[in-house]
Amino acid sequence: MTAHWFQYLQKEIPTLKTHFISLKLPSSLPDDVATQLKGRSMLVRKLRVFPLEAIVRGYITGSAWSSYKKTGEVNGKKMPEGLQESQEFPEPIYTPSTKAELGEHDENITTERAAKIVGEKYAKRIEELSLQVYKAARDYARERGIIIADTKFEFGLDEEADEVVLIDEVLTPDSSRFWPKSEYQVGRSQSSFDKQGLRDWLTQNGLKGKEDVEMPDDVVEATRAKYLEAFKILTGASLEETLRTMD
Repeated sequence: MTAHWFQYLQKEIPTLKTHFISLKLPSSLPDDVATQLKGRSMLVRKLRVFPLEAIVRGYITGSAWSSYKKTGEVNGKKMPEGLQESQEFPEPIYTPSTKAELGEHDENITTERAAKIVGEKYAKRIEELSLQVYKAARDYARERGIIIADTKFEFGLDEEADEVVLIDEVLTPDSSRFWPKSEYQVGRSQSSFDKQGLRDWLTQNGLKGKEDVEMPDDVVEATRAKYLEAFKILTGASLEETLRTMD
């Protein structure tokens, strides 16, 4: 799915640079390694990663909704009064967070603090690209029946060209909230194509944040089915069909 988005976005936003090179694996890889990596790996450029999570929110939900109910703000920004859960913002908002070390939690921060972490020039470009990419993806997905409520991007620096580059996974159910457009209704939580169901199961069973959790087969299969459905809706082909084209 990430490769699909990279290819689409670079056509829609000619100035966008990504780390994506190819889905084809280097011929130098041993056969046993290539077999394990095929269909689940990308060849990419190695770049210096900015220590920021670039989050764009098109709809008020999740931690943004919780913050708004308490303070009327999201990431330190005053929001319009009277917003309802899952309501679309007049314009998407950029709400960065820190990129925590493994085992630690990301922290929502202001754009001013983000500028102090990565430098004002790069922070401004990251914000600009994040909003551009979100809007292009939002429109594409909406036409196909999926609402991208919010998403997280990561960026790296091409030090030789001094360019900010889109990296990592992009617009997947792991990094985004995908809602079925046909079921969308303001004022409540939404059904989704992402990992929210898994999050809910962990929370209900007191397992959120714990390691080495063994999930029941029905939870795994339900999550897998949602991911596969989102993949087919957004790419126009099933995962199996896509993998066959890589043979």
